[in-house]
Amino acid sequence: MSPVLAGVLQLLALIAALALAYRPLGDYMARVYSSEKHYGPEKWIYKAVGANPTAEMRWPAYLRGVLAFSAVSVLFLYGLQRAQGILPGSLGFQAIDPDQAFNTAASFVANTNWQSYYGEQAMGHVVQTGGLAVQNFVSAAVGMAVAVALVRGFARSRTGELGNFWADLVRGVVRILLPISVIGAIVLVACGAIQNFSGIHEVGQFMGGSQQWNGGAVASQEVIKELGTNGGGYFNANSAHPFENPNPFSNLFEIFLILLIPFALTRTFGRMVGNLRQGYAILATMATIWLGFTALMMWTEFAHHGPAFDVAGGAMEGKETRFGIGASAIFSVATTLTSTGAVNSFHSSYTGLGGGIQLLGMQLGEIAPGGVGSGLYGMLIMAIIAVFIAGLMVGRTPEYLGKKIGTREIKLAACYILITPALVLGFTAAAMALDTPANSMTNTGAHGFSEILYAYTSGANNNGSAFAGLNADTQWFNSTIGIAMLLGRFLPMVFVLALAGSLAEQKPVPETAGTLRTDKPLYTGLLVGTILIVTGLTYFPALALGPLAEGLAS
Repeated sequence: MSPVLAGVLQLLALIAALALAYRPLGDYMARVYSSEKHYGPEKWIYKAVGANPTAEMRWPAYLRGVLAFSAVSVLFLYGLQRAQGILPGSLGFQAIDPDQAFNTAASFVANTNWQSYYGEQAMGHVVQTGGLAVQNFVSAAVGMAVAVALVRGFARSRTGELGNFWADLVRGVVRILLPISVIGAIVLVACGAIQNFSGIHEVGQFMGGSQQWNGGAVASQEVIKELGTNGGGYFNANSAHPFENPNPFSNLFEIFLILLIPFALTRTFGRMVGNLRQGYAILATMATIWLGFTALMMWTEFAHHGPAFDVAGGAMEGKETRFGIGASAIFSVATTLTSTGAVNSFHSSYTGLGGGIQLLGMQLGEIAPGGVGSGLYGMLIMAIIAVFIAGLMVGRTPEYLGKKIGTREIKLAACYILITPALVLGFTAAAMALDTPANSMTNTGAHGFSEILYAYTSGANNNGSAFAGLNADTQWFNSTIGIAMLLGRFLPMVFVLALAGSLAEQKPVPETAGTLRTDKPLYTGLLVGTILIVTGLTYFPALALGPLAEGLAS
């Protein structure tokens, strides 16, 4: 079987699996977030944190819950890392340096999972399982809660109430993420992923010396790493490591986990607003961009350029021979079009245009299908921008899902889409202008610029993957990327929740003959074009200096 055919067949199998899970999971999540029943374990959690799960919250109160919980999470994870040297199960590792501990705490709480350290050489069992793995669950649940609050803003009228943050957070973890993770961890263990609390072992003799490996609860962390679109690996090689991703089946299963909830949330959205066709329109937009990017990535990496590429069947540099080009390309696009950041190959070794596709996938806002929760609310923001543009074309006040998009709504949406580019381009310009950050680049020229652009794009968009050629373990990068991750995560949430509150207070607008049908293919095409133009062109000058220049020169 040719490598190209193998890649296409894997893509088709992935689409079939996602299609089978789409309806049951999407409907189940709608029931979870619409339920008024509280289970016993959930009640214990509410009592422990002093929350009243039945109290409805307006958007400022909902936002305070998000920020307060996340702030406590940052402090807890920072303290856990700083105390590692005295904790049991530390495997002899010392406390994490302050700047790196801040970076890691910000990273995992912001659902970014950027890592400027070697996991197997820095973190013991307590920090990995009691700190990082816990944040993999709750940071994902926070994103889902904010998305559901925005959906309620569309679904409700004449009220500013958006639900209860604590109930949404706990239900997301207990009823959705935990059950799927248990099943997924069993599958990964059956595939060969490790799950233990063993110490450090010396393995064989390599070039006159031994190699050391430590065990860990890898399978359980790996599954929520992908399911929650987190991405932080137990080992430095991430999903290219055989302990995390043993074989081609586990690789395809992990891609499935990455895309599962973000795609299914479109069904949840349609169900909660009472119009499944609206959910299908958002799904079609996400799927169009995802399939287009996947096809482009496979084309760039399979294209032959010289004898070495002919012999290897494509650009094999930096890719695992267990997976090949097709599976690596599918994984790469899945992880950069979501806020996952997991890698089964090294993005710095992709072709110049391949690296550009990865960058653009993140710069679009990671909305196709995006992170758990963040992908849906990011896409709904772009849907509002699209109906606004359509309204300008025909001279009519724009409407979406029975809600008028007025001055307040469009200002909030505009602020949302401007935050991340400002962070990415501002920090990249500062890093390139200063001598010390530039010294961290492994490469010069266009590729070296892409390393720094990728780092801040990944951080501010809460992705977490890296070009791997940049030494980011410095005070400058640990601090600035940490700030970019926190601002890139929580500032947009402010505008999302404010928008949700504004929409929920409105009276429903009756549909007329002049109302733009947002459940038709015409609108889907408009939305795809809006995403590519409004967000893509923002970064075009920077892309032209980096991956485009490198790709055209090769």
